[in-house]
Amino acid sequence: MVRRHEAEIATAGEQLLLTGNLQDVTATSARRTYAARQADLAPEGRFRLAEPDPSRPPWPGREIAVDGTTIFERVTPSDNPGAEPALYVHGLGGASTNFTDLADLLAPYLSATAIDLPGFGRSGPAPDRDYTIAAHTRLVIRYLEQSGRGPVHLVGNSMGGAISIQLAAVRPDLVRTLTLISPAVPDIRPRKRSDLVLPLLLVPGLGARAIASLDQHPAESRARALIRLCFAHPELVPPNRLLEAAEEVTYRRGLDWSGEALLRSFRGIVSNYLSVGRRSPWRLMAGIEAPTLVVWGNKDQLVHVSNAARAAATIPDAALLVLDDVGHTAQLEAPAVTARAVLGLLARSGSPVLGG
Repeated sequence: MVRRHEAEIATAGEQLLLTGNLQDVTATSARRTYAARQADLAPEGRFRLAEPDPSRPPWPGREIAVDGTTIFERVTPSDNPGAEPALYVHGLGGASTNFTDLADLLAPYLSATAIDLPGFGRSGPAPDRDYTIAAHTRLVIRYLEQSGRGPVHLVGNSMGGAISIQLAAVRPDLVRTLTLISPAVPDIRPRKRSDLVLPLLLVPGLGARAIASLDQHPAESRARALIRLCFAHPELVPPNRLLEAAEEVTYRRGLDWSGEALLRSFRGIVSNYLSVGRRSPWRLMAGIEAPTLVVWGNKDQLVHVSNAARAAATIPDAALLVLDDVGHTAQLEAPAVTARAVLGLLARSGSPVLGG
Protein backbone atom coordinates (compact mmCIF):
# COMPACT_ATOMS: atom_id res chain seq x y z
CA MET A 1 0.00 0.00 0.00
CA VAL A 2 2.84 2.40 0.81
CA ARG A 3 4.51 1.74 -2.52
CA ARG A 4 1.26 2.26 -4.44
CA HIS A 5 0.72 5.61 -2.71
CA GLU A 6 4.32 6.62 -3.51
CA ALA A 7 3.92 5.55 -7.12
CA GLU A 8 0.83 7.71 -7.54
CA ILE A 9 2.69 10.77 -6.23
CA ALA A 10 5.75 10.08 -8.37
CA THR A 11 3.62 9.54 -11.48
CA ALA A 12 1.97 12.91 -10.97
CA GLY A 13 5.40 14.50 -10.72
CA GLU A 14 6.60 12.75 -13.88
CA GLN A 15 3.56 13.95 -15.79
CA LEU A 16 4.28 17.49 -14.64
CA LEU A 17 7.82 17.27 -15.99
CA LEU A 18 6.95 15.48 -19.22
CA THR A 19 4.28 17.99 -20.14
CA GLY A 20 6.58 20.90 -19.39
CA ASN A 21 3.96 22.30 -17.04
CA LEU A 22 6.38 24.19 -14.78
CA GLN A 23 4.33 27.28 -14.16
CA ASP A 24 4.71 29.17 -10.89
CA VAL A 25 2.94 27.91 -7.80
CA THR A 26 0.98 30.74 -6.20
CA ALA A 27 -0.61 31.39 -2.83
CA THR A 28 -2.62 34.37 -1.73
CA SER A 29 -2.53 35.86 1.75
CA ALA A 30 -4.59 38.71 3.11
CA ARG A 31 -1.96 41.13 1.84
CA ARG A 32 -0.39 39.77 -1.34
CA THR A 33 0.10 36.89 -3.75
CA TYR A 34 3.34 34.92 -3.73
CA ALA A 35 4.72 33.17 -6.80
CA ALA A 36 7.28 30.39 -6.39
CA ARG A 37 9.24 28.44 -8.96
CA GLN A 38 8.14 24.83 -9.37
CA ALA A 39 10.77 22.30 -8.28
CA ASP A 40 12.18 19.74 -10.70
CA LEU A 41 12.10 16.04 -9.94
CA ALA A 42 15.23 14.19 -11.07
CA PRO A 43 14.17 12.12 -14.11
CA GLU A 44 13.91 8.46 -13.16
CA GLY A 45 15.52 7.36 -16.41
CA ARG A 46 18.73 9.19 -15.56
CA PHE A 47 18.89 8.85 -11.78
CA ARG A 48 17.79 5.47 -10.51
CA LEU A 49 16.51 5.13 -6.97
CA ALA A 50 15.83 1.93 -5.12
CA GLU A 51 12.33 1.20 -3.87
CA PRO A 52 11.76 2.33 -0.27
CA ASP A 53 12.40 -0.55 2.10
CA PRO A 54 10.01 -0.21 5.06
CA SER A 55 11.68 -3.19 6.75
CA ARG A 56 15.00 -1.35 7.10
CA PRO A 57 15.85 -0.73 10.77
CA PRO A 58 17.13 2.66 11.93
CA TRP A 59 20.73 3.38 11.02
CA PRO A 60 23.29 2.65 13.75
CA GLY A 61 24.67 5.50 15.76
CA ARG A 62 26.82 6.66 18.63
CA GLU A 63 26.95 9.25 21.36
CA ILE A 64 29.26 12.22 20.86
CA ALA A 65 29.99 15.31 22.94
CA VAL A 66 29.34 18.75 21.45
CA ASP A 67 30.02 21.77 23.67
CA GLY A 68 29.22 19.87 26.85
CA THR A 69 26.07 18.28 25.41
CA THR A 70 25.83 14.56 24.71
CA ILE A 71 24.04 14.05 21.41
CA PHE A 72 23.30 10.95 19.39
CA GLU A 73 24.46 10.75 15.78
CA ARG A 74 23.24 8.20 13.22
CA VAL A 75 25.36 7.55 10.14
CA THR A 76 24.11 6.44 6.72
CA PRO A 77 27.24 5.41 4.80
CA SER A 78 27.59 5.56 1.03
CA ASP A 79 29.37 3.14 -1.28
CA ASN A 80 30.07 6.07 -3.60
CA PRO A 81 33.55 7.49 -2.91
CA GLY A 82 32.38 10.77 -4.42
CA ALA A 83 29.30 11.04 -2.20
CA GLU A 84 28.85 14.47 -0.66
CA PRO A 85 28.11 15.13 3.04
CA ALA A 86 24.55 15.69 4.19
CA LEU A 87 22.90 16.41 7.52
CA TYR A 88 19.30 15.69 8.51
CA VAL A 89 17.61 17.66 11.32
CA HIS A 90 14.32 16.42 12.79
CA GLY A 91 11.28 18.26 14.09
CA LEU A 92 9.56 18.74 17.45
CA GLY A 93 9.07 15.41 19.20
CA GLY A 94 10.98 13.65 16.43
CA ALA A 95 14.38 12.01 16.22
CA SER A 96 17.10 11.03 13.77
CA THR A 97 15.04 7.92 12.94
CA ASN A 98 12.65 10.20 11.02
CA PHE A 99 15.13 10.08 8.12
CA THR A 100 15.79 6.32 7.90
CA ASP A 101 14.11 5.86 4.52
CA LEU A 102 15.14 9.14 2.88
CA ALA A 103 18.78 8.64 3.89
CA ASP A 104 18.67 5.12 2.50
CA LEU A 105 17.36 6.25 -0.89
CA LEU A 106 19.91 9.05 -1.18
CA ALA A 107 22.88 6.97 0.02
CA PRO A 108 24.25 6.45 -3.54
CA TYR A 109 24.72 10.23 -3.71
CA LEU A 110 25.01 11.50 -0.12
CA SER A 111 27.04 10.35 2.85
CA ALA A 112 24.71 11.45 5.59
CA THR A 113 24.40 11.89 9.30
CA ALA A 114 21.25 12.57 11.28
CA ILE A 115 21.38 13.87 14.82
CA ASP A 116 19.02 13.79 17.76
CA LEU A 117 18.71 17.36 19.00
CA PRO A 118 19.33 17.96 22.72
CA GLY A 119 16.44 16.55 24.74
CA PHE A 120 15.18 14.32 21.91
CA GLY A 121 15.80 10.79 20.73
CA ARG A 122 18.89 9.32 22.40
CA SER A 123 20.54 12.68 23.09
CA GLY A 124 21.01 14.15 26.54
CA PRO A 125 19.42 17.36 27.77
CA ALA A 126 20.61 20.86 27.00
CA PRO A 127 22.91 21.62 29.95
CA ASP A 128 21.53 25.14 30.39
CA ARG A 129 17.89 24.10 29.71
CA ASP A 130 17.89 26.36 26.66
CA TYR A 131 15.72 24.80 23.96
CA THR A 132 15.12 27.88 21.83
CA ILE A 133 15.53 27.72 18.06
CA ALA A 134 18.66 29.86 18.44
CA ALA A 135 20.16 27.41 20.96
CA HIS A 136 19.38 24.41 18.77
CA THR A 137 20.94 26.26 15.84
CA ARG A 138 24.12 26.99 17.77
CA LEU A 139 24.40 23.31 18.68
CA VAL A 140 24.06 22.20 15.05
CA ILE A 141 26.63 24.79 13.96
CA ARG A 142 29.10 23.53 16.57
CA TYR A 143 28.40 19.95 15.49
CA LEU A 144 29.29 20.81 11.89
CA GLU A 145 32.37 22.76 12.92
CA GLN A 146 33.54 19.95 15.20
CA SER A 147 32.89 17.19 12.66
CA GLY A 148 34.51 19.12 9.82
CA ARG A 149 31.82 17.84 7.45
CA GLY A 150 30.63 21.22 6.24
CA PRO A 151 29.51 22.51 3.91
CA VAL A 152 26.68 19.96 3.81
CA HIS A 153 23.46 19.34 1.97
CA LEU A 154 21.19 20.36 4.86
CA VAL A 155 17.71 18.86 5.23
CA GLY A 156 15.36 20.02 7.99
CA ASN A 157 11.78 19.05 8.81
CA SER A 158 9.37 21.17 10.86
CA MET A 159 11.33 22.56 13.85
CA GLY A 160 14.43 21.22 12.10
CA GLY A 161 13.43 23.39 9.16
CA ALA A 162 13.33 26.49 11.38
CA ILE A 163 16.77 25.57 12.71
CA SER A 164 18.06 25.02 9.17
CA ILE A 165 16.73 28.42 8.07
CA GLN A 166 18.68 30.15 10.83
CA LEU A 167 21.80 28.11 10.14
CA ALA A 168 21.75 28.77 6.39
CA ALA A 169 21.21 32.48 6.99
CA VAL A 170 23.95 33.05 9.57
CA ARG A 171 26.51 30.46 8.37
CA PRO A 172 26.24 30.14 4.58
CA ASP A 173 29.73 28.62 4.55
CA LEU A 174 28.32 25.46 6.17
CA VAL A 175 25.52 24.85 3.64
CA ARG A 176 25.80 23.54 0.06
CA THR A 177 22.08 23.16 -0.53
CA LEU A 178 19.07 23.53 1.73
CA THR A 179 15.96 21.34 1.77
CA LEU A 180 13.06 22.45 3.96
CA ILE A 181 10.27 19.94 4.55
CA SER A 182 7.21 21.68 6.05
CA PRO A 183 9.46 24.08 7.98
CA ALA A 184 8.05 25.68 11.12
CA VAL A 185 7.63 29.16 9.67
CA PRO A 186 5.41 31.69 11.47
CA ASP A 187 1.88 30.32 11.38
CA ILE A 188 -0.20 30.82 14.52
CA ARG A 189 -3.65 30.33 13.06
CA PRO A 190 -5.65 27.53 14.73
CA ARG A 191 -6.15 24.33 12.76
CA LYS A 192 -9.39 22.38 12.71
CA ARG A 193 -7.60 19.04 13.08
CA SER A 194 -4.42 20.04 14.90
CA ASP A 195 -3.39 18.46 18.20
CA LEU A 196 -5.54 20.20 20.82
CA VAL A 197 -2.87 19.65 23.46
CA LEU A 198 -0.37 21.94 21.71
CA PRO A 199 -1.94 25.28 22.74
CA LEU A 200 -1.91 24.12 26.37
CA LEU A 201 1.88 23.95 26.26
CA LEU A 202 1.99 27.76 26.15
CA VAL A 203 0.04 28.23 29.38
CA PRO A 204 2.23 28.52 32.49
CA GLY A 205 1.57 25.61 34.81
CA LEU A 206 -0.60 23.76 32.32
CA GLY A 207 2.15 22.71 29.91
CA ALA A 208 3.81 20.20 32.23
CA ARG A 209 0.42 18.82 33.27
CA ALA A 210 -0.62 18.43 29.64
CA ILE A 211 2.51 16.41 28.88
CA ALA A 212 2.03 14.34 32.04
CA SER A 213 -1.52 13.62 30.89
CA LEU A 214 -0.23 12.38 27.54
CA ASP A 215 2.12 10.03 29.36
CA GLN A 216 -0.84 8.30 30.96
CA HIS A 217 -1.80 6.82 27.59
CA PRO A 218 -0.25 3.56 26.38
CA ALA A 219 2.85 4.09 24.27
CA GLU A 220 1.25 2.62 21.16
CA SER A 221 -1.81 4.85 21.52
CA ARG A 222 0.37 7.95 21.80
CA ALA A 223 2.47 6.81 18.84
CA ARG A 224 -0.69 6.33 16.77
CA ALA A 225 -1.90 9.81 17.76
CA LEU A 226 1.41 11.36 16.66
CA ILE A 227 1.27 9.49 13.36
CA ARG A 228 -2.32 10.66 12.76
CA LEU A 229 -1.16 14.21 13.36
CA CYS A 230 1.79 14.01 10.97
CA PHE A 231 0.50 11.73 8.19
CA ALA A 232 -2.28 12.20 5.67
CA HIS A 233 -2.58 8.40 5.50
CA PRO A 234 -1.63 6.93 8.89
CA GLU A 235 -3.16 3.62 7.84
CA LEU A 236 -0.25 3.10 5.45
CA VAL A 237 2.43 3.18 8.15
CA PRO A 238 4.01 -0.31 8.30
CA PRO A 239 3.63 -2.21 11.62
CA ASN A 240 7.37 -2.14 12.29
CA ARG A 241 7.47 1.65 11.94
CA LEU A 242 4.56 1.93 14.39
CA LEU A 243 6.46 -0.35 16.77
CA GLU A 244 9.57 1.81 16.43
CA ALA A 245 7.51 4.92 17.23
CA ALA A 246 5.98 3.25 20.28
CA GLU A 247 9.41 2.16 21.48
CA GLU A 248 10.60 5.75 21.11
CA VAL A 249 7.69 6.97 23.25
CA THR A 250 8.50 4.37 25.90
CA TYR A 251 12.19 5.26 25.90
CA ARG A 252 11.59 8.98 26.25
CA ARG A 253 9.15 8.48 29.11
CA GLY A 254 12.05 7.14 31.14
CA LEU A 255 14.07 10.34 30.76
CA ASP A 256 13.81 13.09 33.37
CA TRP A 257 14.30 15.85 30.81
CA SER A 258 11.99 14.58 28.06
CA GLY A 259 8.89 16.57 28.97
CA GLU A 260 10.80 19.78 29.61
CA ALA A 261 12.63 19.50 26.27
CA LEU A 262 9.33 19.11 24.41
CA LEU A 263 7.67 21.93 26.34
CA ARG A 264 10.52 24.41 26.04
CA SER A 265 11.19 23.56 22.38
CA PHE A 266 7.55 24.16 21.50
CA ARG A 267 7.64 27.51 23.29
CA GLY A 268 10.88 28.23 21.43
CA ILE A 269 9.11 27.67 18.12
CA VAL A 270 6.33 30.09 19.06
CA SER A 271 8.87 32.65 20.28
CA ASN A 272 10.66 32.28 16.95
CA TYR A 273 7.36 32.93 15.17
CA LEU A 274 7.09 36.26 16.99
CA SER A 275 10.66 37.42 16.31
CA VAL A 276 10.88 40.74 14.48
CA GLY A 277 13.55 42.77 12.73
CA ARG A 278 16.73 40.97 11.74
CA ARG A 279 15.70 37.89 13.74
CA SER A 280 12.42 37.47 11.88
CA PRO A 281 12.31 34.08 10.10
CA TRP A 282 11.03 35.80 6.95
CA ARG A 283 13.93 38.27 7.06
CA LEU A 284 16.38 35.41 7.56
CA MET A 285 14.90 33.49 4.62
CA ALA A 286 15.35 36.49 2.37
CA GLY A 287 19.09 36.38 3.07
CA ILE A 288 19.70 32.69 2.36
CA GLU A 289 22.25 32.16 -0.40
CA ALA A 290 22.12 28.37 -0.82
CA PRO A 291 20.07 26.75 -3.59
CA THR A 292 16.93 25.65 -1.77
CA LEU A 293 14.09 23.16 -2.11
CA VAL A 294 10.85 23.64 -0.19
CA VAL A 295 8.67 20.53 0.15
CA TRP A 296 5.17 20.66 1.61
CA GLY A 297 2.28 18.23 1.91
CA ASN A 298 -1.08 19.74 1.07
CA LYS A 299 -2.64 17.81 3.99
CA ASP A 300 -0.23 19.23 6.58
CA GLN A 301 -2.17 19.65 9.83
CA LEU A 302 0.60 21.44 11.73
CA VAL A 303 2.03 24.14 9.43
CA HIS A 304 -0.50 24.96 6.75
CA VAL A 305 0.42 24.56 3.09
CA SER A 306 -0.70 28.15 2.46
CA ASN A 307 2.74 29.12 3.82
CA ALA A 308 4.57 27.09 1.17
CA ALA A 309 4.60 29.53 -1.74
CA ARG A 310 5.54 32.46 0.49
CA ALA A 311 8.48 30.52 1.95
CA ALA A 312 9.74 29.48 -1.48
CA ALA A 313 9.22 32.97 -2.92
CA THR A 314 11.06 34.62 -0.03
CA ILE A 315 14.24 32.57 -0.36
CA PRO A 316 16.11 33.97 -3.39
CA ASP A 317 17.14 30.67 -5.04
CA ALA A 318 14.30 28.37 -3.99
CA ALA A 319 11.90 26.04 -5.77
CA LEU A 320 8.70 24.52 -4.39
CA LEU A 321 7.21 21.03 -4.47
CA VAL A 322 3.72 20.62 -3.02
CA LEU A 323 2.77 16.97 -2.62
CA ASP A 324 -0.85 15.97 -2.97
CA ASP A 325 -2.37 13.86 -0.20
CA VAL A 326 0.72 14.07 2.03
CA GLY A 327 1.01 15.43 5.57
CA HIS A 328 3.63 17.14 7.70
CA THR A 329 6.50 14.66 7.29
CA ALA A 330 6.98 14.07 3.57
CA GLN A 331 10.31 12.32 4.16
CA LEU A 332 8.40 9.62 6.05
CA GLU A 333 5.18 9.47 4.07
CA ALA A 334 6.59 9.99 0.57
CA PRO A 335 10.34 9.28 0.75
CA ALA A 336 10.81 8.30 -2.91
CA VAL A 337 9.39 11.46 -4.47
CA THR A 338 11.08 13.57 -1.77
CA ALA A 339 14.40 11.91 -2.65
CA ARG A 340 13.90 12.62 -6.35
CA ALA A 341 13.17 16.27 -5.51
CA VAL A 342 16.40 16.45 -3.50
CA LEU A 343 18.28 15.00 -6.47
CA GLY A 344 16.63 17.63 -8.65
CA LEU A 345 17.99 20.27 -6.28
CA LEU A 346 21.47 18.75 -6.47
CA ALA A 347 21.28 18.82 -10.27
CA ARG A 348 20.15 22.46 -10.23
CA SER A 349 23.02 23.38 -7.92
CA GLY A 350 25.57 21.73 -10.21
CA SER A 351 26.60 19.10 -7.68
CA PRO A 352 29.41 16.93 -9.13
CA VAL A 353 28.08 13.87 -7.33
CA LEU A 354 25.50 13.49 -10.11
CA GLY A 355 28.20 13.15 -12.72
CA GLY A 356 27.35 16.24 -14.75
